[in-house]
Amino acid sequence: MRQTADLICHGGVISTLDPAQPAAEGAAVRNGRFSLVGKTSEVMLLAGKDTRVIDLKGRRVLPGLIDNHLHIIRGGLNFNMELRWDGVRSLDEALGMLKRQVAITPPPQWVRVVGGFTEHQFAEKRLPTIEELNTIAPDTPVFILHLYDRALLNGAALRAVGYIKSTPPPIGGEIVRDGAGNPTGLLLAKPNAAILYATLAKGPKLPFDYQLNSTRHFLRELNRLGVTGAIDAGGGFQNYPEDYAVIQKLADEGELTIRLAYNLFTQKPKGEKEDFLNWTRSSKYKQGDEYFRHNGGGEMLVFSAADFEDFRQPRPDMPPEMETELEGVVRILAENRWPWRLHATYDETIRRALDVFEKVHRDVPVNGLHWFIDHAETISDRSIDRIIQLGGGIAIQHRMAYQGEYFVERYGAVAAESTPPIAKIIERGGKISAGTDATRVASYNPWVALAWLVTGKTVGGLNLYPRRNCLDRETALRLWTEHVTWFSNEQGNKGRIAVGQLADLIVPSRDFFACPEDEISGITSDLTLVGGRPVFAANDFRQYDPPLPAAMPDWSPVRIFGGYGAWGATTKQFSAHAAKPLGCTNHRHRVGTSNARADLEHLWGASGCLCWAI
Repeated sequence: MRQTADLICHGGVISTLDPAQPAAEGAAVRNGRFSLVGKTSEVMLLAGKDTRVIDLKGRRVLPGLIDNHLHIIRGGLNFNMELRWDGVRSLDEALGMLKRQVAITPPPQWVRVVGGFTEHQFAEKRLPTIEELNTIAPDTPVFILHLYDRALLNGAALRAVGYIKSTPPPIGGEIVRDGAGNPTGLLLAKPNAAILYATLAKGPKLPFDYQLNSTRHFLRELNRLGVTGAIDAGGGFQNYPEDYAVIQKLADEGELTIRLAYNLFTQKPKGEKEDFLNWTRSSKYKQGDEYFRHNGGGEMLVFSAADFEDFRQPRPDMPPEMETELEGVVRILAENRWPWRLHATYDETIRRALDVFEKVHRDVPVNGLHWFIDHAETISDRSIDRIIQLGGGIAIQHRMAYQGEYFVERYGAVAAESTPPIAKIIERGGKISAGTDATRVASYNPWVALAWLVTGKTVGGLNLYPRRNCLDRETALRLWTEHVTWFSNEQGNKGRIAVGQLADLIVPSRDFFACPEDEISGITSDLTLVGGRPVFAANDFRQYDPPLPAAMPDWSPVRIFGGYGAWGATTKQFSAHAAKPLGCTNHRHRVGTSNARADLEHLWGASGCLCWAI
């Protein structure tokens, strides 16, 4: 006799990605896994008196999305402090958001716009000027990070960080100065982003309890977009174990709503080997559980191998000590059977790294370790074949969707047609998956990345790729689901809607397989389940939406603007009105048109919320 289900979803159009059963109408869940996938009549046989039953209302259902490269831990610590311009379509609108945030941000706090956008997405096709920032915020520090190429600081921010005429020039970057030698407020990566990172790190941080709250809101934002899993790639100024305490606490208390595999990223130029020796003694590969688990080393293994992807600058040559330093770390990882990931933008860097991997492999076999190269924009056919022969993989992200215009300007449109050569990697049998590299160099929105894979267009509308380097929708979806599981050594455990796999699924707001191509990037999720538990719900499924505490602090941009596209989706509703936040944290107390209220409930219903008077 079959056991009754904890949850049943029925009456949908389920794309399972399971070759043995590509389509289904319903799925039953028990103990966090799919126990039956099939027709509605079949799964309803498992309904008991305590079974939660969700009518899918004929909607398309997909496996939950998994990001192969997301700086989720660092992003969560800071999410509530950041004004996000992700998806904003005009600079005028972006500056309006900035002005409004400046008005409510108390000293000594900063207003920060930290990546996730490009000037090419704006109708004006430009960044704000320093003069515009100073006019909007004469006294409040404003820091704006654009990709990894530059940062804009207003006068108050320059004063806060202490950059003056006598400040020495940074290594690998530039503090742009006026004719008298005074900093103008423009910082440039030339070619690395160290000066951008270091300057941002000077800003105030949230206290621990606020970081907990901030991380929960970031996880919720990702759930709103259909993300149920990710591989965290570490990041600059993300120290282990100190900066992992928040995510560890959420994991210990069962409050993670995204399954997270994390890599350890060294912070010590010339001290990388010591880091990995210590970590392999104190940490165990795959330690943790299905929600939070260790995934090896990287993406920074040694600083001498990091070729930053600023296409506004010439390609950097890695120093001669790269091979020696990289070999020392890779030998430690291989001997301890730890996988690794390596940031590498250019084939010139990849070739040199593969020389090292092959050398280590002759003494300590590395095939079977699930190691991989990240980014690989200009990877060659020969390097693809070498990676395949050595048992590695290639993790690509949609950085070209944000930087494609700069690449074309430097290298030409023909070179950009296969940057990266996604279709060719698949044709040659390479292990490949997709992600975002969010939150700073690109947005965390997975649908923007999927649209890039399918259409070959940048967020600014430039048609980068011919059809031969674009993917059909099913292939693109597989790169965002089942293919990612090889990169975290979890094949067969998730990524499909199939019996025995973890019960992670989404109901997209539009039918991914039927909507026009230009609507893909605007998709969100109307229902997101992780382990059969609703973690986000809206519109037809709103009654299943779990509560979330108000965003902290009370001046958080999340309270006013929400996440990706949220502000832009609602400003149209209010364009003829003066909307005034009254500070109420009860999201059901709103006044206005029914459509406006419904949209706000959807976008901010569990985000701390505001009470609006129109």
